Amino acid sequence: MGLYPNIEPYDHGMLDVGDGNHVYWETCGNPHGKPALVLHGGPGSLASPGLRRFFDPAAYRIVLLDQRGAGRSTPSAADHATDMSVNTTAHLMADLERLRAHLGIERWLVWGVSWGSALGLRYAQTHPGVVTELVLTGVATGSNPEVALLTRGLGKIFPEAFERFLGELPADERDGNLAAACNRLLESPDPEVRERAARAWTDWETAIIPAPPGSVARFQDPVFRRGFARTVTHYWGNDHFLGEGNDEGVVLRDAHLLKGIPGTLVQGSLDLGNLLGIVWRLRHAWPDAELTVVDEAGHDAGTVGDDVLVAATDRYARAEA
Repeated sequence: MGLYPNIEPYDHGMLDVGDGNHVYWETCGNPHGKPALVLHGGPGSLASPGLRRFFDPAAYRIVLLDQRGAGRSTPSAADHATDMSVNTTAHLMADLERLRAHLGIERWLVWGVSWGSALGLRYAQTHPGVVTELVLTGVATGSNPEVALLTRGLGKIFPEAFERFLGELPADERDGNLAAACNRLLESPDPEVRERAARAWTDWETAIIPAPPGSVARFQDPVFRRGFARTVTHYWGNDHFLGEGNDEGVVLRDAHLLKGIPGTLVQGSLDLGNLLGIVWRLRHAWPDAELTVVDEAGHDAGTVGDDVLVAATDRYARAEA
């Protein structure tokens, strides 16, 4: 089956979402097609052109955005002067609603990868009636146990990389929330401290999440590296701003709120986030979802996963809005 050919946006802009922030958005495909919203990962990544290719451009009005502080949105999280207190999950969901209203869309399919899947799930739970379907891959829910696993927990599996990462953190903070400790360094007034912390974080992510060719190259860009590391650790160090109960998992707790929303979950069997069984627990708590596990695939489910994702959007294109 494969991905659809590369396409270019037919419209784009910068949306004023308040707090001095402007969010970059673009629309591709058929202006009269079924609306679909694409949520990138990170937090702190950006909407890459390849994400457009999971949709039939004749059937979909594809909406992509760079989330607050990321990519082409302004101000950038890479700028130390940018106020991160107004970059939370609640702010991001409010931005999605502003964008939906701006584009005159009543309801849309939501497609998310990694952090984008967590954001999409919480958006669907807290904005009933707005989401027609969910298509999610590299599934995450933003719970505190996931953060603990992807930092200290995987230290047992990648001991050499973990020792290097831990060595960059203050000795008296190595027993606590490691993302929060790294974030405090990334908020330092000293640019050299911030740069070392950004490199330490992205080196750790590179070690634990084998990625497709080209995606790690972005970490060589110091601007991207600073913004990405600052945003990820800001969220991971603050319970993903999901509120009380995230030690057990707010998104999993509220999975019953997804009732009636068809969903497709695509997960690599070797995605290390699976060690907590999150995606299986989500599937069992959400009967309207179907789960495909791709053998011998990691956080990126590869070409087999791509085929399943495209088959899902093709199928949902025929569903009533």
